[in-house]
Amino acid sequence: MVTATLFIAATMLLAKALGTASLGPALPPFMVTFGRFLFAWITIVLCLAVLRPRFTRPDVRTHALRSAFGFAGVTFMFAAAAAIPLSDATAISFLNPIFAMMLAIPLLGERVGPWRWLAALIALAGAIVLTRPGGGAIEIGALLAMGAALAYGVEVILIKRLSGGEKPLQVLFVNNCFGLAFAATAAALTWQTPTPAQWSAMAALGTLMACAQFCFVSAMARADASFVSPFVYLTLVFAGLYDAVIYGVIPDAVGWAGAGLILTGAALLAWREARLKGGAASPPPRMPPRGG
Repeated sequence: MVTATLFIAATMLLAKALGTASLGPALPPFMVTFGRFLFAWITIVLCLAVLRPRFTRPDVRTHALRSAFGFAGVTFMFAAAAAIPLSDATAISFLNPIFAMMLAIPLLGERVGPWRWLAALIALAGAIVLTRPGGGAIEIGALLAMGAALAYGVEVILIKRLSGGEKPLQVLFVNNCFGLAFAATAAALTWQTPTPAQWSAMAALGTLMACAQFCFVSAMARADASFVSPFVYLTLVFAGLYDAVIYGVIPDAVGWAGAGLILTGAALLAWREARLKGGAASPPPRMPPRGG
């Protein structure tokens, strides 16, 4: 799981480099998302060629919906990574379990008690802090990251419908197929020929994302979710370190306060979920950004 978070934070760094002028003219977010899905799809296909797993009949409609929201979440997150510090974008993305909890009320008919509402309010307060409303203008990048977290929250609900019926590798493959189709269509509308350095960065981004997904699934298969889930939050640590070392961006007091509130809310929600299940392993927070 630690390796997965290391890779996830690296994809955020690469997305920032591609979305700014670090490797050539800044690429539109749709182009970055296209690179992510293209090279992740290639990596997964190569794995399938070696492993040759048996697939069952997929739930095409649910896969398509999940991939659509995953595509939106990835695009929003990459755009946010280029606009605000990586630590802020990563922290806001941890709102996804909060949004998933809220969406589970109308979509899954789940009941939410006062402890989980308290967790949601604390985390949302942190997100509001990170938008820096007192600075005279709302941070657009923060709003994009919130949009990504909301899309990931919907995706979590759809994953619940897929869980138990299909193998993880099949889910990854089918959703990356849909994601690549969505991304290619959107990229065609805003096409900008990448430089050789940008092609290399997109290849690294897609490959690292596929590797992160593999590490995540492997971690969940080898240990209880209650044990490995807390390590997901290391994504924030690695993202902050990358941003500080490469771009010299150090989180300010507002960033620390907002991130602290969001992580407190997410941790409280995870604790409450475990208590409600009698100490059983609870679902981990969604790792941002995945989208397939």
